[in-house]
Amino acid sequence: MENTAYISLSRQTVLRNNMAIIANNIANVNTPGYRAQNTIFSEYLTKPEGNKDALSFVVEHGQYQNTTAGPMTKTGNMLDIALHGPGFFGVMGPGGEIVYSRAGDFKLDTEGILRTSNGFAVADDGGSEITIPEDATEINIDEFGNISDEDGEIARIMIKEFTNDQGLKPIGNSLYATEEEGIEAENTVVTQGYIEGSNVQAILEMTRMIDTLRSDNSTQRLVQTEHDRLRTAIQKLTQTQ
Repeated sequence: MENTAYISLSRQTVLRNNMAIIANNIANVNTPGYRAQNTIFSEYLTKPEGNKDALSFVVEHGQYQNTTAGPMTKTGNMLDIALHGPGFFGVMGPGGEIVYSRAGDFKLDTEGILRTSNGFAVADDGGSEITIPEDATEINIDEFGNISDEDGEIARIMIKEFTNDQGLKPIGNSLYATEEEGIEAENTVVTQGYIEGSNVQAILEMTRMIDTLRSDNSTQRLVQTEHDRLRTAIQKLTQTQ
């Protein structure tokens, strides 16, 4: 395969992965607590044997999240919370492991267990489920995440902060997984009756999508031009024999 084809393939792979990330951002523009994702890529230079000129490839290194907080919306719902600061609250993930989220639109299931809108149990500071008494008529959540009703304290929501937010990997359903233990929240305040919205900027993402599509189309034209050049060269060489 010619060098042009290799270079074009590396560029197209990154562009299409980037397009998938942008499309996912746009799809989550109204998802509470969602943080926009971006692609990390760089140029890789190599000098093929027998060629004095270096070749430039595109290499993808993964993705990173926009850590800017989303807009806060007042709902008045006593089960909704928003986190002001860098913290994340703990959630019991699909396999029972502790994962993290910023989407604070909670609800109660039929057994009184506090869950996220996607059905995952919210964790207390010990990593267990939080059960709200059936007869509770007034639920209060203070700035530290302590939950209480008219009869007293019920539980405290697990809230952790991390030294490296980029180490939190999105796993879907507004959840993030990390190998870092996290530390007790010192710079995060809980506000009851509010929800943090998505920090996706729709216009910016649409502009990025258009630019990525144009770049992909340009690369496809380059591949087609190179293909036509090679075909013409082969035809001419064949005709001279």
